Amino acid sequence: METWSLVSICVLLCVTVRWGVSLNSYSGAGKPPMFGDYEAQRHWQEVTYNLPVQEWYFNTTDNDLNYWGLDYPPLTAYHSLLCAHIAKLINPEWVELHKSRGYESSAHKLFMRATVLVADLLIYIPAAVLYCFYLSDGSSKKKVCTLLCFLLYPGLILIDYGHFQYNGVSLGLALWGVLALGLGWDALGSMAFSLALNYKQMELYHALPFFCYLLGKSVKQGLMGRGLFLLVKIAVTVVVTFALCWLPFLSDPSQALQVVRRIFPVARGLFEDKVANTWCSLNVLIKIRSVLSADSQLYLSFACTLLAVLPSSIRLLTKPTFWQFKLALVNSSLAFFLFSYQVHEKSILLASLPVCLLLNDLPLMAIWFLQASTFSMMPLFLKDGLLVPYVVTSLAFLLLSTYLFSALEHSSEDELRLGGYRKLFFCLPSLDLACIVRWKFYISIVAMAALTFTTVAMAPPPRLPDFFPVLVSVFAFLHFLGTLIYFNIVQFSSPPSRKSQKKNN
Repeated sequence: METWSLVSICVLLCVTVRWGVSLNSYSGAGKPPMFGDYEAQRHWQEVTYNLPVQEWYFNTTDNDLNYWGLDYPPLTAYHSLLCAHIAKLINPEWVELHKSRGYESSAHKLFMRATVLVADLLIYIPAAVLYCFYLSDGSSKKKVCTLLCFLLYPGLILIDYGHFQYNGVSLGLALWGVLALGLGWDALGSMAFSLALNYKQMELYHALPFFCYLLGKSVKQGLMGRGLFLLVKIAVTVVVTFALCWLPFLSDPSQALQVVRRIFPVARGLFEDKVANTWCSLNVLIKIRSVLSADSQLYLSFACTLLAVLPSSIRLLTKPTFWQFKLALVNSSLAFFLFSYQVHEKSILLASLPVCLLLNDLPLMAIWFLQASTFSMMPLFLKDGLLVPYVVTSLAFLLLSTYLFSALEHSSEDELRLGGYRKLFFCLPSLDLACIVRWKFYISIVAMAALTFTTVAMAPPPRLPDFFPVLVSVFAFLHFLGTLIYFNIVQFSSPPSRKSQKKNN
């Protein structure tokens, strides 16, 4: 009873923080003609409510695709339609065709924020609670601490409630998939992840680990017996889920093809803005988009992503344990973020979710990465007027998480799983690797604070207006690349202690 009281307090605190962030500005407020992501979400409600399904993804006189045209899979459109029906009941002006463009009012802002919070309360938060209590080790109090840090991760809160997105829906559905697989409900896990894919196509970042884990598990059980039955059951579940989501578009092949073209807009180029991935960082030295053709950029990106994700996927396929699955989720999503085509700043949230799953196992490394991932989106937060929420939530998360997990005290070489480094780099002298990691953590945090201060307080050089955003993205990129190497080494190292391994399996 006491434990669930603590859980209730945790959830209430997290809801309060989310609502507090939502009281600030939002993406594109008062900035015509396109406004921002807030307007994009409102416009999709307008389109889905007023137009027939067949026109949602097509350019027509009533649906100008150049003005925030729908570019997410059908489940996002259905969610927009549901929100639109509720909005229509409250105030028809919010979704009036054409006339509602750029609509801004305090009542509408309250409504839109409430839709994000309700989605979190129905999907993301319950999945996080169940994961922390059923699939993480430790006492009840430690599980409550894990849940609190999980739900207070600033990156997701600032993007969904400040920049305005519904990432909690797709991430929450993916988390339900992870939870189901961890409990042995493979068909339900496949269905949940299929729904996540049908909400946001970026969930492809997690697709290979789900596929390899389930295939490896089926092969392990024997493809002539139970394994074959499991494989068929999963395949049928995935096909039926996709068919139901795409049903309105399947009667006409041109409809389905148009949806695919909209959700995979390869014409947009290799990268946008200042993203903390390989291509944007490399562009500082080599102007890739000038040197390579668009097709060459696409092929290079595909090849690098495949090479980066293959080792982790093959390891999971041959050793389909839940521990390997969690590590593969981190490695796959980071590989996609660092090397894939058309990456956005907020895509780092797809790597942050699986890292949150490891808060209890590798607290210092998880906290460090989550802090860096929030920092990598700092230019976006500044653009949206979210400086104060960014600073407050980031500082609170850092202090609270390091205290609750005693992350700096419990950071021995064994606890950080650095043994793989000694085996891989056998010529290393007998250095205190744990001490080096701790000092790197301190230096990194101080550097993030200094870069934040200089970005806000100083003007960039006149000939380099993007100097600070580029500096932030390159600095964050080095963290992400190091994290990818670290978690790959951990995945190929010996598994955790016997007690933990028994729990994970």
